[in-house]
Amino acid sequence: MKLSTVLSGLSVVAGTANAAIHGFNYGAFFNNQAAKQQADFAYEFNRAKNLPNQSGWNAARLYTMVQWGTANDVVSAIPAAINTQTKLLLGLWTSGGSFPNEIKALQKAINQYGTAFTDLVVGISVGSEDLYRQQNNEVGIGPDELLGYINQLRSTIAGTPLQGKPIGHVDTWNMWLDGRNSKVIAALDWVGMDAYPYFQAAFDNRIENAANLFWSAYDQTKAASQGKEVWVTETGWPVSGNQVNGAVPSAQNAQTFWKQVACGLVSRNINTFWYMLQESQWGQANPDFGIYGAGDLGALSPKFDLSC
Repeated sequence: MKLSTVLSGLSVVAGTANAAIHGFNYGAFFNNQAAKQQADFAYEFNRAKNLPNQSGWNAARLYTMVQWGTANDVVSAIPAAINTQTKLLLGLWTSGGSFPNEIKALQKAINQYGTAFTDLVVGISVGSEDLYRQQNNEVGIGPDELLGYINQLRSTIAGTPLQGKPIGHVDTWNMWLDGRNSKVIAALDWVGMDAYPYFQAAFDNRIENAANLFWSAYDQTKAASQGKEVWVTETGWPVSGNQVNGAVPSAQNAQTFWKQVACGLVSRNINTFWYMLQESQWGQANPDFGIYGAGDLGALSPKFDLSC
């Protein structure tokens, strides 16, 4: 066999091994507060894996391990992911005293589903935008409490099949620039960045400048990350809703943002979880970031072209 053939084969293997993770964010309930069931999650996961003019969007970011409306039952997204072979970025909700039940649900999932579950896990997020909410006088937590939860999670998964899975925290990009939160970065394996130029009302956030705002946020987060990998855990542009300063929701603008940001993230091999596949179901979201509108995902077409 020629050396060039061998090297070519090794290159393909290496490229596959280093391929970034691409997926969507998935809430635990619909707009009418009804809990998503296993079939609902499976339907969404399968739609994401078969997008027109796209491929590789086969991962799901979850916000909680707990099935909506229960104390600490395992969220039904877990068996749905197993059945559809969807990769998982787990989320444990930390605000409002919920963390003990999140830990219980995580332990139940490990015991109930074993490696069929844990082999799909690409990472675990301790919390979501807690630092942002705390700083804005909403229900959140500060850096010291968050550190305690990170350490508790590491102790919980020690000796289980989840040991060694990369642990991170998801927050708005500007929280990572705050020196008070540097101790949190030091305790993480990766940094999760949420960035929405649409909401950046203090800036020129017209769609013409949106990509510049996004990549500026990414670069600043990367500079503050202490060498940790930065995962883009939420971003997107709404197809409908209210105008925020210069940011106008529309399918055309959402397509522009997708082509400039989503396609850029894919080409730069950055782990990405887009917001979101379908936001309006059993109620209209405002703003609505969904690639798909309300209705049957199997019958609908995307609101805009997803090709890169």
